Amino acid sequence: MKITEVKVWLVEGIKYNWTLLKIHTDTGHTGVGESTNWPGSPIIEAATRHVGERIVGLDPMRTDFIWTKLYRDLNWIGPTGASLCAISGIDMALLDLKGKVLGVPCYELLGGAFRKRLRLYANYWFTGGGHNAEDYARQARAVKDAGFLGLKFDPFAHTNYLYGEDLSTNLELTPAQQDLAFEVTKAVRDAIGPAMDMMIETHAMLSTRTALVMAERLAPLGVTWYEEPVGPENANTLRAIRERVAPSVPLCVGERHYTRHGFRPVLEQHLCDVIMPDITRCGGPSEMKRIATMAEAYGVPIAPHNPNGPLSTLASAHVCASIPNFFRCEFMFNDVPWRDSVITHPLDVSSGHLLLSDRPGLGVDLVEEEMERHPGIRRLDERENFYV
Repeated sequence: MKITEVKVWLVEGIKYNWTLLKIHTDTGHTGVGESTNWPGSPIIEAATRHVGERIVGLDPMRTDFIWTKLYRDLNWIGPTGASLCAISGIDMALLDLKGKVLGVPCYELLGGAFRKRLRLYANYWFTGGGHNAEDYARQARAVKDAGFLGLKFDPFAHTNYLYGEDLSTNLELTPAQQDLAFEVTKAVRDAIGPAMDMMIETHAMLSTRTALVMAERLAPLGVTWYEEPVGPENANTLRAIRERVAPSVPLCVGERHYTRHGFRPVLEQHLCDVIMPDITRCGGPSEMKRIATMAEAYGVPIAPHNPNGPLSTLASAHVCASIPNFFRCEFMFNDVPWRDSVITHPLDVSSGHLLLSDRPGLGVDLVEEEMERHPGIRRLDERENFYV
């Protein structure tokens, strides 16, 4: 069996584009994957097309060989970033293809299932109002009513993902912004009650001093984790945060860490309580499984970052089904209506859980006509509040 073609689509999502792909072989077997990342999704699309061309002629069943070959070949342009996203999507599609050839779900290829019902937490549930306590509380109650047992949000919201005039150059918050963040967070906690998970996102957009001040201030409200209080560039900075934040405020990092090599210093130095690799960035399901196994040796649970498309959700769930140290998986509470129609079987989500099927591979195929009806956004001014 040989790979003959890799097709790639850029598809519009709720907040950013998805990069979806399909591997074809000379035997008619196919596999689907996702290499979504943003901002800069056209770069990811181009990288995925190029990496797809590099695997034509290879045996798709040699999944670990192909991963290693691509990682070592492309390491010269950097072991992270766009090339790793492309490798992640290719790896996902190869695992899906292998499962379909062998007639087994991906979780069986990863060691078998500890569970097939995966606990989710909601993100992007706060899109129906302004940045105020009342609107956040109202929407948080809707998440709880839908059966979710956890939610995540950025109460600071003093900036966006793109550097600009709305961003304090020193990443500080004014006293009024600090008060608003506390009021919004308290309103959410009051709305959902004490038992529900509440994850606090910072997007690494706070100065060290401000991150520490707000961690201490929010601690009495019950924080399941405090996410990315610093960026991924320097483990020593994260250590400084870890040593000064109260133990009652667990730290979670990892959405911008690539491969097991990126997670190693964080785990070896015991710098966080939860890791959150993103399957479309960290190296795909094969690498996420390796990262999870490494984390298990340090007693650290895994909660995949996943504000992506439906294949990312399914692939993350298959990995999480196969590991003992699973904690939660992220899920976009509000999404585009075509999330389920670009795949042949809708995501089976109810009461805040995702149920995996026993269909081979990831359990779905891509619907090409539907993806082509929703092409990706390519211009920064084409859609408001969208991260091209």
